[in-house]
Amino acid sequence: TPSYVYPMVQWLNKGALILRPNYRGSAGYGEAFRSLNVKNLGVGDAWDVLSGVAALEDKGIINGNKVGAMGWSQGGYISAFLTTNSTKFKAISVGAGISNWMTYYVNTDIHPFTRQYLKGTPWSDKEIYEKTSPMTNINNASTPTLIQHGEFDKRVPVANAFELFQGLQDKGVETELIIYKGFGHGINKPKERLAATWHNWKWFGKYIWGEEIEIPEE
Repeated sequence: TPSYVYPMVQWLNKGALILRPNYRGSAGYGEAFRSLNVKNLGVGDAWDVLSGVAALEDKGIINGNKVGAMGWSQGGYISAFLTTNSTKFKAISVGAGISNWMTYYVNTDIHPFTRQYLKGTPWSDKEIYEKTSPMTNINNASTPTLIQHGEFDKRVPVANAFELFQGLQDKGVETELIIYKGFGHGINKPKERLAATWHNWKWFGKYIWGEEIEIPEE
């Protein structure tokens, strides 16, 4: 089915397989499943994604040399974590994702969320904030990464996008930052959502399929 700003149907028509893992911490599977993310954000989620990809590759279902990752919000955070902690992917798209939990903590409109999962503040447990932050391992990044973010995002403030973008630039990693003017945590108008979809179509077309795609003019 179509999904937000990702042209899934079009990718399926090109022969792709799309894995949508139910990574730990998602809703609807009980307290124990949600608690698997406590003091383990990013680390466990990334393993869930990577193990799913490995299972498909082991079965011969996918070409392990042409794998991409993408997601928005929590999915954007996991994608950012994969950018700096894995070399498996040929392209990644980070949508409204957290790049640094300290940056997030001092800017977000939901401070209790961070304390609930990390069991502390940046001032009481610096180590857990570093362990779970994509920026901690920015020096290991090598995957071409598209960053998409709303200008007025209060849930995951845009400072997270700027930080990841700057870090990737400093490391010489192929990256592009697109800020959607006037939007918050979601891209909720048809014209701009279509534009964001085109941006993903172009990015993955280049790095997965080796295609140079021009976005059509209005």
